[in-house]
This record gives sequence, C-alpha cells and structure tokens, in this order.
Amino acid sequence: MLAQAPKQLGNLRHLELRRMFQYVYPYRWRLSLALLCLAISSGIGLVMPLAIRNLVETVKDASSTAALDKVAIGLMGVFIAQMVFNYIQGYFLTYVGERAVADLRIEVYSHLQRLSLAFFSERRVGELTSRVTNDVTVIQGIGTNAVAAFLQNGITFIGSFIMMINLSWQLTAITLLLIPLLIVLAIIYGRRIRNMSTEVQDRMAEASSVLEETISGVRIVQSFAREPYEVERFSGAIEHAFSASMRRTKTRAQFVPIVSFSGFGALVFVLWFGGRQVLNGTMQLGDLIAFLLYAAVIAGSLGTFTSLYSQLQEALGSTARVFGILDTAPEIASKTNAINLPPIEGEIYLEDVSFNYGEAATPVLSNINLKVEPGEVMAIVGPSGSGKSTLVNLIPRFYDVTAGRITVDGFDIRDVDLPSLRSQIGIVPQETLLFSGTIADNIRYGNLDAPMEAVIEAAKAANAHEFISNFEGGYESIVGERGIKLSGGQRQRVAIARALLKNPRILILDEATSAMDSESEGLVQEALERLMQGRTTFVIAHRLSTVKNATRIAVIEAGKVTELGSHSELLAQAGTYARLYQLQFETNESAGSVLTEY
Repeated sequence: MLAQAPKQLGNLRHLELRRMFQYVYPYRWRLSLALLCLAISSGIGLVMPLAIRNLVETVKDASSTAALDKVAIGLMGVFIAQMVFNYIQGYFLTYVGERAVADLRIEVYSHLQRLSLAFFSERRVGELTSRVTNDVTVIQGIGTNAVAAFLQNGITFIGSFIMMINLSWQLTAITLLLIPLLIVLAIIYGRRIRNMSTEVQDRMAEASSVLEETISGVRIVQSFAREPYEVERFSGAIEHAFSASMRRTKTRAQFVPIVSFSGFGALVFVLWFGGRQVLNGTMQLGDLIAFLLYAAVIAGSLGTFTSLYSQLQEALGSTARVFGILDTAPEIASKTNAINLPPIEGEIYLEDVSFNYGEAATPVLSNINLKVEPGEVMAIVGPSGSGKSTLVNLIPRFYDVTAGRITVDGFDIRDVDLPSLRSQIGIVPQETLLFSGTIADNIRYGNLDAPMEAVIEAAKAANAHEFISNFEGGYESIVGERGIKLSGGQRQRVAIARALLKNPRILILDEATSAMDSESEGLVQEALERLMQGRTTFVIAHRLSTVKNATRIAVIEAGKVTELGSHSELLAQAGTYARLYQLQFETNESAGSVLTEY
C-alpha cells in the first residue's frame, strides 16, 4: 500500500496537469501558431553562435572590411528575423494564457454558484476568494508560458548539444557531467518548494478571510473601537504569510547559487581545457567561442528547466485547491429526470419532516407535519435555535430533509427541477443584502427583463418610490457594497420591491421587520401586507403586529410544533403562545412590541 503511494501521487499530478491544459485546448490553433513561431525563433537563435564564430574568424583572417561588413549585415538580419517571430509568439501566447485563465476563473465562479449553503457555511469567504484569485494566478504562471518555455528551451538545448558535439566532443563530455547533478538538485528542492508554496497560499487565504470579515463588518469594528485589534489580527496573518514566503525564498535562494556555482565551475574548466586546445592548434578560436556560447545556452536552458520544475511544484498545490472546488459536487441539485414545476397554486405540505445538520446527533427538526393552503399566511414563532429558519430554508431546498418529504402542489420538491422551484419562491430576509449597483438594478434582480415602468410600480407598492425619488440620482443612485448607503428600512423596502417584481407564488419573510424604528416598521409592514396578498406566505416574526394577523400560527419548540392555530385559537388554548402574549402586554402595551423570550 505504502509503496503504491508515490505512484498514485504521480498519477494525480499528471491528471491535474492534463486538466490545466484542457482550458488551453479551445485555443489550440492560436497556440500552435505561437509555438511554430517560437520554434522558428529558437532555431534562428541557434545560428547566432555560428554567425559570431564566422565574425571572429573573418576579423582574424580578412584583409579587407568587405567580408566583415557582409557577416555583420547577415548577423543583423538574423536578429531582426528573430525579433519578428518573438513578437508573434509572444502576442498569441499571452492571448491564449489570459483567455484560458479567464475561462478557469469563470468556471470556478459558476461552480461556486451551484454549491449548497452547507458548503459555504463550512468555509470563509476570504478563503474562497483567494482560490479564485491568488491560486488561479499561480496556475496562470505555468500554463501556456510553461509550454512555451519548455519547447523553446528544449529546442535550444537539443540544438546546442548537437552543435557542441560537432565543435568538440571532448568539451561536450565535460559539460554533460554537470547535468545529473542539476537534475537531482531540482527534484530535491522542487519538492520542498511545492510544500512551502502550499503553505504560503494557505496563509494568504487566511489573511484574505480576515480582510473580508473586517471590511464587511467595518461598522462593528469602529463602533467597538477595535481598529487596533483588527490591524493587529490582520498584521499577524500577513506576518505568517510573510514568514512562509521567506522560508520558500530561502530555499530558492539556496538552490540558485548552487546551480550557478556548478555551471560557472564547469564553464571555467571548459574554458581552460578549450584554451589549451586553441594554443595547441587543435581547435580554432572561433570554434571555442561558439562552443562557449552554446554551453551558455545549455546552461540557461537547464536553469530554465529547474525554474520551471520549481514553478510546477508550486502550481500543483494551487491546482489541487482550485480543482478541489470544481470536484465538490453540489449537495442540492436537480435529478437527471427532474420534473419542470409548472406554475403553482402554492399548497405546501411538510410531511413527517425531520432534519439535522451533517452528522449532528441532535435533530434540529423532528416529525414536523404542517399543511399550508394556497394563499394562507403561516406565522412561525419560537425561541432562538428552535428551528424556525431551518424549517423555511427547507422549502426552497437550500437543504434537503433528513426524513419525510415536502411537497408543493403535490410535487415532491426533490423530484422537480431546482430553478423551476426557486423561481416561484420569494424571500425577504432579516438582513437584506443589496448588490453594489444602482437601486434600479437591485429591484430588477427580481426580474431581469422588467421594464423601468414595472420597477417603479414595484417600488411604489413597497413604499420605496418616495425616498428613491429624493436621491439626486433617483433610481440610478449607487447603493454601495451590500447597500451600505441606504438605511436598514430603505434596504428592506428595496428588497420587498425586488420580491414584488419577481411575483412569486410562495413567500418567505424571515423576521423582515425586526430591529427597525416605528416609522420604518410601519412603512415596511404596509409594504409586506401588499406583498403577501394572494400568496402562500411563511412569516418568521417576533412582532405581534405580523403574527396576530396571520391565518394560522405555529409554535415551534425544540424542533417540534407544539401549538398550531389562529391567534384567537391559541389564546383560547392558554398555552405557550397565550402566556407570551400576556407577558408582552404586561411589559409593553404596544401590540407591536417584541416577544421578549423569542
């Protein structure tokens, strides 16, 4: 088993390399043209030492400058031709590399959009951002550039080796003694660099996570005057990344002098041995110069190969992380033969539903049986952690039930096409997220094809038109990242307008009026009443102004429905709901006050 591990690891790396280059394949013709020009340029480069040899011999033997002029002009022509081919191959290689990396980033991002909430709940945003940016950038460094460098240096290495044999097989044999040493060094140091590069990327991902958290929560940071603490926390993450990077740099720095010293030592010995041959008359001075130039080309090629090897080891860590995301299958996905859900009436039936997160032993929901008729408003109340939000998250299949089933108009939601289900469900959460665009763009998110007239009508119905019109830019006003330029009540009304424009048959209101001032709550509540008309609605609320007007109210405690009925029916039962209702009025006579135990 252990003996097979290195082989399996090698096969895995080979597979990762093949997967990387599949993103280049669609642009293979441009790549082929670039590589052809590169091969021609490399071939031209092999002529340069011979041209210089001829120049030296001409200077030594010529009695006039005519021959010297001819050789110099020819040398310049070779140089110009090489520049032209270098330009062509450089342009197309850059195009293919940038295009392939853009495709990879888009694919990773698209795949992230399909992954379930459970995936994101176990990972930090900064970590995922680092995968899409930093790791893909590392991969870019060895994509087409690595192929080009390998081909170019392969041609120059083989061509120079052949030329060196023709010039002096003795000197060639001396030069070749260096190659095995360089290969061994490349393997040893390459493995160390790969492991260290993985650590560097992991540390940078941690720093990105801290950055994402603190920028998103800058209000909290500043309100607690924790700027120095967060600077220290971010500095610590950066210092860890710096230390890991310096360890990698130290290893690279050790590798380069060893290679350089070995190469320089071999060059000195070749120069000494070749110089003796020139003095003995067994070798021409021009041949020695050409040989040294070819030896320098081979040394450069070997240096590039070792550098490519270390870069490859570094990139393999990044490819493992990037492809690890791509290989993560969505936990929630449509079946192969999923039914396209037709326009629904809105009947929802939770039948013996139980649910727990992952391998958790304690279920969050246990044997929930709840049938909601089309157009009915079902309020869900219960203490924090009782499973209220979990219950409504099961309806759009953000999670799948552990036991039992949920049907919409008689269709098991696991059997229907996921987009066709979610397209008929609207959600207004407690913490509204707006995207960094205009107000109109955020409202139109509910229906991307909606004309401006429909956007305005939705805003009016959501009591948002007045405050939007007061902005200098009106509907084209930028809301800022996460809607930071708007107040909480304004963001909530934009979210309601967004839901209105979507026109869903099922509506989920997850504490949509909590933590608002009285004026904002009144405007939002009025907008919600319009939004709920004719729709099957689930309302999670702490405010009795919403709860008491519901068709029915379900009290959930410890993951179970303990009471179910209308406001008046539950009061008559004199149970938990009635006790809390009475407690509320003893605390505050306002019917809109908070259920303090919830």
